[in-house]
Amino acid sequence: MTKLTYITHDGTHFDVDAENGSTVMENAIRNAVPGIEAECGGACACATCHVYVDEAWTGVVGEPETMEEDMLDFAYEVQPNSRLSCQIKVRDELDGLVVRIPERQADFRP
Repeated sequence: MTKLTYITHDGTHFDVDAENGSTVMENAIRNAVPGIEAECGGACACATCHVYVDEAWTGVVGEPETMEEDMLDFAYEVQPNSRLSCQIKVRDELDGLVVRIPERQADFRP
């Protein structure tokens, strides 16, 4: 299992054991982490699972693909370390990953 830490905008920590191959978003939903709405269910069709990857982890997590970058245009308060948690696959190298959840997520209208 890979350990993930989610930090909500109010500073609350949620430590989660995640299976490799799942996504950071799936584990947030599965463990009722507040602030991750995931309206599209992980299809990279909204920006309601926006997170900030901790600076120490940005190189390991990697850069967003073009489709994700396009969706991040709809997120609030995008930063250089912004990612959609549905696009981050859990793997051994991410053991200890810390992500911060913004105060609000994008409005999703299909």
